[in-house]
Amino acid sequence: MGIRETAPECIKGKIEPVENGGFRFACHPGVVCFTECCRDLKLLLTPYDVIRLKNRLGLSSDDFLDRYTDCGFDENRPLPMAYLQMSQNERKTCPFVSTKGCVVYEDRPSACRIYPIARASRLHRVHGVVLENYFVLHEDHCMGFKEEQFWKMDEWLKDQGLEHYYELNDLWMGIVTHPMLRNAHLSQKQLQIFYFASYNSDKFREMVFNSRLLSLFEIENDEIEQIKTNETTLLKFAFKWMQFSFLGQGTLKLRAL
Repeated sequence: MGIRETAPECIKGKIEPVENGGFRFACHPGVVCFTECCRDLKLLLTPYDVIRLKNRLGLSSDDFLDRYTDCGFDENRPLPMAYLQMSQNERKTCPFVSTKGCVVYEDRPSACRIYPIARASRLHRVHGVVLENYFVLHEDHCMGFKEEQFWKMDEWLKDQGLEHYYELNDLWMGIVTHPMLRNAHLSQKQLQIFYFASYNSDKFREMVFNSRLLSLFEIENDEIEQIKTNETTLLKFAFKWMQFSFLGQGTLKLRAL
């Protein structure tokens, strides 16, 4: 099944494979549609998106999620996801957009970084590698395609700073797209745990260090210190824990009794 079948209804018919090794596009204040793509969105946030944004704004996980997100369910899987909440104005603009552009540009979500490209990725279940294809999303309002700038895909991804985002996003997507979770009937408590392990790093850290969890597994002291002080390491540990707990994978090793 390809991206044209699995893509949200709102963009079906607007995506085409990247041809000739790249695409022509530019976005800047001189383009007449500038910031038009930053409104009325159903924008899925990844766990790493949330970490970058909350830290940029100096907010706790709880405060960021309460102020700027809605919790909803993806149309293709029964798991709670965080979506960026649009402003309550007539145009339903992104809360982080101004007339001059994005006010959190250096920490903008991965979906904003890659636009107008759509990425279809899947984890090879045998070899464990990420398989990916790229498509151009042609929206009627976008005049950026009339600009002269030509991008090769690798140049675009590097320019938009997506490498580190993809490293973490792919780990998470490997969990949420796994057949065991896609077809699972999780309890309310399990859904709650999945959500805060994914999105609420403060609450997950509290659970890790205020429970017996760490004592159950063989984890080096250096890694424990990194889990305590480094949110990226904490997030990677959350992914390992979800793989172990929800998928039964051997990502963590139990201590011998």
